[in-house]
Amino acid sequence: MPVGVPREDAVSARRRASVPQQSDGSHERSGGNVKSGLTLLVIEDSLAGGRSVPEMLDAASGYLPGDAHSGTSGERIKVRTARNLTEAERLLTDDVQCILLDLALTGAVSGVVTGAGSGGASGAASGVGGAPAGAEAAEASASAASAGSGASAGAAAAAGSGGSGQGTALPGLDAGGGAATGELEILRHVLRLAPRHAVIALTDGADAELAAEAVRVGAQDYLFRDELDGRLLSRAIRYAVERKRADLAQQQLTESRLRAQENARLERGLLPTPLLAGSELHFAARYRPGRSRALLGGDFYDTVRTADGTVHAMIGDVSGHGPDEAALGVELRIAWRALTFAGLCGDELLGTLQRVLDNERASDEIFATLCTVEIAPDGRSAGVCLAGHPSPLVAGAGGSVPRLLPYDYSGPALGVVPNARWPRRQVELGRAWSLLMYTDGLIEGHVGEGRQRLGQDGMIDIVTGRMAQGMDGERLLDATMEDVRRLNGGELADDVAVLLLDRR
Repeated sequence: MPVGVPREDAVSARRRASVPQQSDGSHERSGGNVKSGLTLLVIEDSLAGGRSVPEMLDAASGYLPGDAHSGTSGERIKVRTARNLTEAERLLTDDVQCILLDLALTGAVSGVVTGAGSGGASGAASGVGGAPAGAEAAEASASAASAGSGASAGAAAAAGSGGSGQGTALPGLDAGGGAATGELEILRHVLRLAPRHAVIALTDGADAELAAEAVRVGAQDYLFRDELDGRLLSRAIRYAVERKRADLAQQQLTESRLRAQENARLERGLLPTPLLAGSELHFAARYRPGRSRALLGGDFYDTVRTADGTVHAMIGDVSGHGPDEAALGVELRIAWRALTFAGLCGDELLGTLQRVLDNERASDEIFATLCTVEIAPDGRSAGVCLAGHPSPLVAGAGGSVPRLLPYDYSGPALGVVPNARWPRRQVELGRAWSLLMYTDGLIEGHVGEGRQRLGQDGMIDIVTGRMAQGMDGERLLDATMEDVRRLNGGELADDVAVLLLDRR
């Protein structure tokens, strides 16, 4: 583990770096000091975000733990900084473990300890963080760096004694001679400290295995000290920064995909599963939310069969199209199912749902329309309640023309009129029939390029034509939805839910 090593000038530093070093996996201890075979250049880019230089300095406080076997005390890790690429190159040949070169800032950072003046071979800034872009800007960048206008200083854990610094705690590192394992622990600690920064590993030419291992651990690139020059360093920095950007973009894409998959699983889980065991009725439904790439919208539906053989069906629509409306729709659907199994129906059930809506909605402007149907156990009659919702469509046997159920007994939408009442209308269905329940998104699409709405009459024409072709069940719903979408000239803007019950 490196501790204080007297700083040398750039010439002697490069001379020492040009001499091949031993790579037997051990640290060389001389006069109580340890020389490291691994140097890390940590580059902060303007697009990387995360910690600022002063914050990283604050986070790098502490001591390296001592050798548990030898009983030696922990060695303090000092902070080294580079004001520009020229100085970074000099420090990289000076037994330094880690330098943070900040490409995003252009002035000295208050409280950051800088290293020696810029010396050694000139480096070239990459085209990030306001630095000159392109290889042709290398000389201009190096000159600007020498004048103090290059990339600003960063923070580093260092072996050199020049400049004061703060320590950093590296758990599990053996200061008595952990060698390559300890050096890779330093790299892992740096990656944890600055997960959004590009890292270049610098090793001796004879230690290619350590360099490759550093890249496997997480560094973006590696260089050999004896091959270091300004142009190579500039290229390596550009490559490391761009690779880190690509890695971060891929990570964000993967995280977004996982979140989308999780949201999709959640939304699919919130869609209803009809409970019609023991019923002779056939069920089909289609659902298309208006929100792009969503699986759940403000429309909701459900169908259950109670112990007495009655089949209860419901369809509703919460005003609005966002995720809050979708969540409220799920709450109302679950409440409807629970109340139905508890024996409530008609006006009593709708009144209770209105109280649920009043307590759960985000504002008083939010309301919900609802249609409930209770089909008798013999399947020949039904009770219908409407709360500001479009009337269902029913078609009898023998090719009779579909018709809307009477709308005369409709009550207000839920959440509009306090203490409202919703009358229940009894209708005869006959021996064989099809009952279509839908939300207004199905009938509010346009016809052609004009502003004319499809309306209930247009929907009746579509359903009549498709039933005349012998369609029923899911085929009828798919064809109806496709016809409405085609007449609209594309996808519908509103949520659409359609529920079909057949008795054949």
